Parts: sequence; C-alpha cells; structure tokens
Amino acid sequence: MDSQEGTQQPHLVLANKLFLLRHPHVQDIEKVRLKDEVFSAVKSDDMAPLYETLATDSVLERDQRLLDSMRAKIDEEIKKLDEKIADAELNLGETEVREAHLAKALYFIQIGDKEKALEQLKVTESKTVAVGQKMDLVFHTLQLGFFYMDFDLISKSIDKAKSLFEEGGDWERKNRLKVYEGLYCMSTRNFKKAASLFLDSISTFTTYELFPYDTFIFYTVLTSIITLDRVSLKQKVVDAPEILTIIEKIPYLSEFLNSLYECQYKSFFVAFAGLTEQIKLDRYLHPHFRYYMREVRTVVYSQFLESYKSVTIEAMAKAFGVTVEFIDLELSRFIAAGKLHCKIDKVAGVLETNRPDAKNALYQATIKQGDFLLNRIQKLSRVIDL
Repeated sequence: MDSQEGTQQPHLVLANKLFLLRHPHVQDIEKVRLKDEVFSAVKSDDMAPLYETLATDSVLERDQRLLDSMRAKIDEEIKKLDEKIADAELNLGETEVREAHLAKALYFIQIGDKEKALEQLKVTESKTVAVGQKMDLVFHTLQLGFFYMDFDLISKSIDKAKSLFEEGGDWERKNRLKVYEGLYCMSTRNFKKAASLFLDSISTFTTYELFPYDTFIFYTVLTSIITLDRVSLKQKVVDAPEILTIIEKIPYLSEFLNSLYECQYKSFFVAFAGLTEQIKLDRYLHPHFRYYMREVRTVVYSQFLESYKSVTIEAMAKAFGVTVEFIDLELSRFIAAGKLHCKIDKVAGVLETNRPDAKNALYQATIKQGDFLLNRIQKLSRVIDL
C-alpha cells in the first residue's frame, strides 16, 4: 500500500472512481469508462471480496468463473506468504519475521479484505518495536479507513498516532499526520480545524498517497474561505507563495478566492457557480455540499453588508449580478436562520444592518455573570448562618 512520492495510493484512486460510478450527476458515457477502469483494477489485484460486494450491489456484473479464479489465486498467494512467515520464524531474525507479516497485511489490503487486513496489521504491530514503523502501520490503517470512509476507524487511528508521537517520532511523519487529520476533519464537517491543519502543512506537504498537491491546495482554499477572517485570509492564503504557484492550475479557484477578497462580487458568483460541480463531485466534500454552499454565501453576504448601515436591495443585486427577487429570497432565508444581522424594509426596498455591538454584548455578559455570582454568595451565606 506504499506509494512513491508524487503518486496517489491506487486504492484511493479506485475509491474515487467507485464514488463517481455511483454518482447520479455523472454522465452515462463517463460511467461506461469508469466501469471499465474499476473492473480492470479489481481484476488486476484479484480483489475478490470487493468484486463480490460490487456484483451484489449491481455495480459490476458477476462472473462466477472470474470470481473462482480470483479466490484460487488468493488462496495460493496466502499459502506462499504463510510459508515465508514460517520460514522467517524458524530460520531468520525478528526483522525478517516482521517483514513477512507486513507483506501478508499489505496483500490483504491489496485484495480489499478489510477485516483480515486490520487483523494482520495488529499482528505485525506486535512484532514491531520502532515508533516510526508503528506509525507507518497506522498510516496503512488510515488509508484503509479513507477507502471505506470508516470514520470511527480513522478517528481511533489518529488518536493512536498521537499517543505514539508522545513516545517519539520524526517530524516528517508528524506533518503527514496533520494532513490525514485535516482530511478527516473536512470529511466530518469540522472545516475550521481542517483549514488550520492544512495551512500548517502547506510548506511541508509530502502526503501524495492521499491526493495530489493541487487537490491539497483546493481543499486548503475552500476550508480557509469559510473559516478565516479577512486579515488571516490575506496573510495565510491570498499571499501564500505555495498557493500562488498552484492556484491558477485549478479552474475557477483563483477567481473564487481573489474576487472575494477584492469585493468583486459579480466575479465571485461566476467563479462560485463554476466551482460547484467540482465540490459536488468530490468524494470527501459531496456529503457537505449544501452546507458548504450556505456557509460561502453567508461569508460573502456578511462581507458586503459590513460596509453599510443601510443599502438598497437593488444595489446589492446589481453588485452580485443577480435579480432583486433572487437576493430578496436569499437574504430572507439567511436572516430567518440567524445567519445575517440585518432586516429588510420591503416598502422602501432597503436593507438595514443591525450588527451586534461587541462591547454591549460583553457588558451584558458581565452583568449576567455578576448576578449569578451574587446569587451563589447569598445562598452560601444562608447556609453558613444556619
């Protein structure tokens, strides 16, 4: 399951193809190509357990002769691996024994047998002493977790990795773990933490087994836009050299980021529309598509309204290049949901902002805490008097 630098782990490439093959918005002609590629990958790696599942789900057609052939090859290969383990235990040292067990674990990963792979990784761990090697086993487990989108397994593996780092571990593996954790956070809708972890890893990225560097930049920009304030966005994203070298290669992303920062709202909406398809067809972002769309619009509408105490709905619609009816409906929804601090004067066709006063809010909170404290003191004094 190891991948060379710059190469995405083949099973994660396969997982993405399976996701697109099942996606309702992918065209049928594209699905024909994806189906052929999935079948070729399953066949070349003798992935009998996965093939059986896909055939049961009608993703691939069942070919019993092929399935029997795969199982026969698997049985033969496992027999060879067991013989190597037995030979290592009898004639060789601890390192060779560990390597023989690891080879068996990697083979189970290759054929898509999740349970046996996890079991064999545990056996390999019991033969492993070095912290770095134990960490590599955790990375194999994490890749399995992302293949199956098993968030419980991913979460436990990240916690395990962190505890291993308390015993030692090199910076390269620590930096790789940040990207794994960032992907986990993004996949579970914790965009703020994901952005922080991605930004920390931007100059040390080596996690090519998960995704290419341009995909990493794509995720970094998307998560940062909805979680960072303007000053931080400028410093960490808009002006970041690592992002500047890549961002033009990703369709619409540069316009999406820069038009937001430069308050070019009409250009922002055009880029936003262009990006929606990429987000919708992304395996990790797809479940959060509607949520992300709402958060982006909250950010951009809030930024526009911050400049005004009041503004006509017509002026705002013109700035965004949309109709008055569209912006009226949008704002009504966001105001009702408590996302925007303003009110609509329908008669005058005007938006009036009513941003919360930070000092007043702090004052009210202090008064409330003071009242709570006085009540506690009074109750305590009554107890003492008794």
